[in-house]
Amino acid sequence: MTGDHQTLALLLFSAFIAATLAITTWVSRNRHGSAEEFYAGGRLFSPMENGFAIAGDYMSAASFLGISGLIALFGYDGMLYSVGFLVAWLVVLLLVAELVRNCGRFTLADVVASRMSERPVRIASGTSSVTVSVLYLVAQMVGAGSLVALLLGGSSEAARSWTVVGVGALMVIYVSLGGMRATTWIQIVKAVLLMAGAVTMTVLVMVRFHGDFNQLLISAADRSGHGRDFLSPGLKYGGGWIARFDFISLGLALVLGTAGLPHILSRFYTVPTARAARRSVVWSIGLIGSFYLMTIVLGFGAAAIVGSDAVRTSNAAGNTAVPLLALNLGGGAGSTGGTVLFAVVAAIAFATILAVVAGITLASSASVAHDLYASLRRKHAKQRSEVAVARIAAAGIGAVAIALGLLARDLNVAFLVGLAFAVAASANLPVLLYSLFWRNFTTRGAVWSVYGGLIPAVLLVLVSPVVSGRAGALFPGVDFQVFPLENPGLVSIPLGFLAGWLGTVLSSEPPNRAKHAETEVRSLTGAGAV
Repeated sequence: MTGDHQTLALLLFSAFIAATLAITTWVSRNRHGSAEEFYAGGRLFSPMENGFAIAGDYMSAASFLGISGLIALFGYDGMLYSVGFLVAWLVVLLLVAELVRNCGRFTLADVVASRMSERPVRIASGTSSVTVSVLYLVAQMVGAGSLVALLLGGSSEAARSWTVVGVGALMVIYVSLGGMRATTWIQIVKAVLLMAGAVTMTVLVMVRFHGDFNQLLISAADRSGHGRDFLSPGLKYGGGWIARFDFISLGLALVLGTAGLPHILSRFYTVPTARAARRSVVWSIGLIGSFYLMTIVLGFGAAAIVGSDAVRTSNAAGNTAVPLLALNLGGGAGSTGGTVLFAVVAAIAFATILAVVAGITLASSASVAHDLYASLRRKHAKQRSEVAVARIAAAGIGAVAIALGLLARDLNVAFLVGLAFAVAASANLPVLLYSLFWRNFTTRGAVWSVYGGLIPAVLLVLVSPVVSGRAGALFPGVDFQVFPLENPGLVSIPLGFLAGWLGTVLSSEPPNRAKHAETEVRSLTGAGAV
């Protein structure tokens, strides 16, 4: 990229970072240090504000960079991510949003522990939440690295690595100083910027093809190198039965995983009532639905205007399709319009990454402090000491995410998020649904459900083609691949449900039906909710 691209984009990066740090500093001077303030922003946000923040949390680097890149490379098969992410919100709206708000206080473990023995349940749920959050964070780190590598001409591995470190440091600052209130306002600002950028680029793509979506698809197929196959199922997931099972596995993970994501569930605690939580989801569905429809246009637009080969040359995983599309829509390399639009889109993508990592880091540090630390030291833990532990945990989680982000920098960010969704659907969703709807569910069933989904999901990823055995793996030089699927959801999700059922059936502990009745009334009516 030219020096103009770099200068303008870096100026816009700096402006957003300065603005978000100003928000964080302002919030940190007006907080009173309680756990409710740090974890839930004092529960003072309106449904519209929280809806924008949820959308900001959900529309990540995987959405803006990864999904559009997969569509640009694989056409129809890449659209599975757009459809899966969108359909998942129906599960959240119908099954968990209002019930979670009524039953919990700060984290997923609050919902489960409300009718179980707290300590083992909190340790299991906290461990699972941190694992999911770290996987999700890695995807954002990889997106940041890809973006800056493109900005600097794709040749500076050192700059790419330092970007990952810088993003990690910023997310620790946001969470440690500002807590949920600062994170929420950063998400709102980012959601507005992202929607504005996506709308602008979608309009420019459609203007290029005179509003004819059919012509856009035909041009994308012609420039993809695959012809009409680009518009048909099977280009990525049609190479045999293994690929088809991978397709099913990914679909299950995307549709079911959202309801188990810690940073999404924690958003429902930032509003004052369950009704406000439900209305928040309605706001977010409108924003998210519009956005994912636009990613389809942007993905096919990148294939038609930039060309699949050019996207693949710039970044093998397709993570730079949208910035390259912006460059072409603005007039091409060297043009003023191209320079400005590229810089704006790159800055929005960078803002997206910073905002999402702040939300995920807050959720995972809350799990460490509120679930793991407080359950081990329940008698001695005070609110202020718990918040202090959360701030320390944010730094530790940031360090782990930085290390893994450097390791996984050549993988597609949407694909990495698919793995996080698989773990969330395997470990968090079964225990959440059982706790809310199964009267006989016991503590052993809850613990077995979490570990019965978490351990297989992580182990299957470690022995899958993602980690070893092929050129695009994390460790391409070795081969200890045993499990043939890239996404473990098809196996690990049923195992999570099965383990929860088996643990309950084999438990000697009688189910506490009175506690379940109390939880049921609270979840459905909000009576006694915080």
